[in-house]
Amino acid sequence: MQLLKTVAEARAWRSTRSRVALVPTMGNLHAGHLALVSAARGQADDVIVSIFVNPLQFGPNEDLANYPRTFEADIAALEHAGVTAVFAPGVDEMYSAGGRSATTVHVAGITEMLCGASRPGHFDGVATVVAKLFNMLTPDIALFGEKDYQQLAVIRQMAEDLALPVEVAGVPTVREDDGLAYSSRNGYLTPDERRRAVALSAAIDDVTTRLAAGQRDYRALEARGWAQLTDAGFDPDYFDIRDARLAPPTEQTPVFRVLAAGRLGRTRLIDNKGVAAPR
Repeated sequence: MQLLKTVAEARAWRSTRSRVALVPTMGNLHAGHLALVSAARGQADDVIVSIFVNPLQFGPNEDLANYPRTFEADIAALEHAGVTAVFAPGVDEMYSAGGRSATTVHVAGITEMLCGASRPGHFDGVATVVAKLFNMLTPDIALFGEKDYQQLAVIRQMAEDLALPVEVAGVPTVREDDGLAYSSRNGYLTPDERRRAVALSAAIDDVTTRLAAGQRDYRALEARGWAQLTDAGFDPDYFDIRDARLAPPTEQTPVFRVLAAGRLGRTRLIDNKGVAAPR
């Protein structure tokens, strides 16, 4: 496995490869990331994983300085997983202005709702760094976890709008035995918070089951999910029912997406699930 730290090294590596799959990460890898790697190995001849904690997607009161960095363990896990190369640039390699960028990518509409409403500018940072990675590494396919469903939707829209020659693929969420979605932020939870965190996936499961059974009072279902989070000790951010493209659902919606986010103590957790409408 090759470790690449500059754009020049990454482009030289790419020039010798045929079909390449990219898995972008911020490190602190867990089973969800490794599922992306496994899926990527089935889609390409070579897999490159990027590890870069992107300052552009952190707000002024968010956890950039404390974001867990486990580089040596990440490298060992990726080598064991059969990754061909790791691209791990420094901030100055990615952004010439010390972690800032004079040019940013904004995907209008889809970035102002849900997580974007409480994290202004977050998805501009995501879209900008992913666009740069696509230009630097020119992958044939890039894989993202469905756990961050809004992020996946933003990147798909960006790639479509900018005619970027890369396929953007989603990979189903990987969960712990009790249903909690794997996340780098799960490590922030206290033991008591970890026990209560499963209420997030449980509330979403409850609402998706009701949608599958034909219930269509969306506001009542959203209020039900919100109440379940509150009862478990969450400070909910949102609990929304959308269609697969994150538009409000209609009677003709074939597939619903139930999305929720909230804080448990100091930790902000997100999750979502899709469910097909009954025929």
